[in-house]
Amino acid sequence: MSKARLSAKIGPSILNADLSRLYDESQKLLDSGADYLHLDVMDGHFVPNLTFGHPLVKCLRGKIKDAFFETHMMVSKPDQWIEPMADAGVDQYTFHVEPVEDVPLVCRKIREAGMKVGVALKPGTPVDVVANYVDKADLVLVMTVEPGFGGQKFMQNMMEKVSWLRKNYPSLDIEVDGGVGPSTINACAEAGANWIVSGTAVIGAPEPAKVITTLRETVNSHLGNN
Repeated sequence: MSKARLSAKIGPSILNADLSRLYDESQKLLDSGADYLHLDVMDGHFVPNLTFGHPLVKCLRGKIKDAFFETHMMVSKPDQWIEPMADAGVDQYTFHVEPVEDVPLVCRKIREAGMKVGVALKPGTPVDVVANYVDKADLVLVMTVEPGFGGQKFMQNMMEKVSWLRKNYPSLDIEVDGGVGPSTINACAEAGANWIVSGTAVIGAPEPAKVITTLRETVNSHLGNN
């Protein structure tokens, strides 16, 4: 598969939304052109914060039937939540490799549960660790902030990881998450990212649809999809 066959996907993070109005906020993002919803699940252990779990995701799926749901599992025991999240209607289960002893096994369990597989790397994790299991994943997420909090400053030096992945795995879906918006999207697209998580920049915008369009057009221009 050539680089040009990849497509830009924009997935707003609902972490910064009004969680008391989660369905309305999520639907608004989809109506604004979001390709998927990025659902941040935190356990208060792997990261200091606590967000929500599979019961909430299942309720959201009950109201939003067709959208692509990615759960970003910032949790110490990702294998514990595979079945509940599959049951909740999650499409892609993206987990952090750092607390996991047997990454290929977790990848296999996710796939057996009927979900796509994403593997996520914290900023301090060397990118070349993915060589051991990239063939078992659908996507690699490069964190461009420390996971656990919204609204952090984008880490420009993480683009070296993205470039390395794109060079070594030209057909891989590469996701970036953290501080991504109109001011930083060009660096992400230039490095080779094609799945873009954006929280504050989209949700806090007066016109979210314009921001989503800008992000998508920037990525597609670098993919050669004009």
